[in-house]
Amino acid sequence: MKKLLCLILSALCLMTICCGCGQSEPLLQESPVEKGETIAVMETSKGTIKLRFFPEQAPLAVENFLTLAEEGYYDGITFHRILGDFMIQSGDPTGTGSGGKSIYTDVVGNRGYFEDEFSDELFNFRGALSMANSGTDSNGSQFFIVQTPNLVDGQKAAMQQKKVNKAAIKKYEAEGGTPWLDGKHTVFGQVIEGMDVVDAIAATPSDPDTGTPYEEVKLISVTVTTYEG
Repeated sequence: MKKLLCLILSALCLMTICCGCGQSEPLLQESPVEKGETIAVMETSKGTIKLRFFPEQAPLAVENFLTLAEEGYYDGITFHRILGDFMIQSGDPTGTGSGGKSIYTDVVGNRGYFEDEFSDELFNFRGALSMANSGTDSNGSQFFIVQTPNLVDGQKAAMQQKKVNKAAIKKYEAEGGTPWLDGKHTVFGQVIEGMDVVDAIAATPSDPDTGTPYEEVKLISVTVTTYEG
């Protein structure tokens, strides 16, 4: 009888461990970058930023960014909107915040906009690369990198109420980000090196209302290459 009880308890323990197996899977933005994976090297006047991409979750946004980068579209433009403890924005060749277009110029009457691509696997964590827009399905060439180091008061409770992935909430708590932008801006990449550079750019003094920097910060070039480890 005692032996039977031990066997039953062992079986229950195994079932409990098994039930928790799926919960240990890492967030996609935390997964290791594979050798040979496509990345972008962003040279700025403040230093180098390296980015990875998520083409399965946001194929249009990734194709758009990489194609424009390879065409040299982003070379020599500025970070036209900089808001410390929030984000840094670029991708507009006019530097005004109202210019730029995507590679999808065959859509009638919309200057080459393309639709949003929201994935429940991607979040606006600190270091996320997201599409800037002016409303639903208005993605062009502009993008931003999230720099927010801490959650805003009430955001954790808001995420819990919405039943956001617990691992995502934990990462937001630990590292920061802008969860209120999830479902509003397409996340399509993540910084893998150079967050210190993102922070340095974000520290540039700017107009608190418009984010226009008081000194020019250049995006010198964006080179598409492969990750070598």
